[in-house]
Amino acid sequence: MTDHTLRGLGLDAVPVLSPLAYPGRPVPWPGLLLGEELLPLRADGGPVGSWAVGGRDAGLDAVLRGAGLPGTDERLPVLAVGSNACPAQVRHKLTLAGLPVAVPMSPLRVRGVAAGVSAHISLAGYVSASPYASGDRVATLAVGWLDAEQLTAVDATEPHYHRVPVDGDAFPMTLPGGARLPSAALYVHRHGVLALDGRTPLTAPDQPALLRRLLGASAALRQLLGPDPDAWVATVAGDPAARAAGAEVFRREGWLLRTPGLPTLAGTEPPWIAS
Repeated sequence: MTDHTLRGLGLDAVPVLSPLAYPGRPVPWPGLLLGEELLPLRADGGPVGSWAVGGRDAGLDAVLRGAGLPGTDERLPVLAVGSNACPAQVRHKLTLAGLPVAVPMSPLRVRGVAAGVSAHISLAGYVSASPYASGDRVATLAVGWLDAEQLTAVDATEPHYHRVPVDGDAFPMTLPGGARLPSAALYVHRHGVLALDGRTPLTAPDQPALLRRLLGASAALRQLLGPDPDAWVATVAGDPAARAAGAEVFRREGWLLRTPGLPTLAGTEPPWIAS
């Protein structure tokens, strides 16, 4: 019998609990995050709600509604460039909020949006991802379909971000199987992304490498948070003053880059979504 638990799939690391593991492992294929499991979905090019749920003789909407939960037409697709692409992180957030863990998730290809590095230091100590406009480049991101209560809970975990609408004509979004999303939402950082040269957005393959690069680029950061990633996390975790001081160094070094080309104001959502 196939083990669909996050632990069995090797997807159980929670970045907020293990900061140097940020952003965690993203959802590897279309799946329904249901409790501690990630059940595979068969993306056949049709509507997401009709995708067959592995291990269940039913489509996605039938499984959700059979459990007394909102179907996909009552959910907002939300793009993820960082840890919200990680099923374990999403599960952790919803569990802390006391909400059912039931979220369809999938990788997808997006033209014009890429993952940069945010201009703040998180409560857990990592420097999170943030999107920027990337012209005609295509990136693999993730999407999760959140109901109204889940959306409110996730919003509360993103105080440094605006949730903004993304138009599928301006930023084409293609799901496995070839279906296109007409629209979605995206968390855009309030202050922009980091660019060490002031022009080119920084990218981060993994958190330790990112922190080493930032420390290597700034004597002020090394003095404040160094000399290495372990010291960084130990210094800033649980210390608002250290996090604020680190973000101020980002500003003084001239690393902040605004994100032109992305939506900047929240709004334009299905009427059932409560912001």
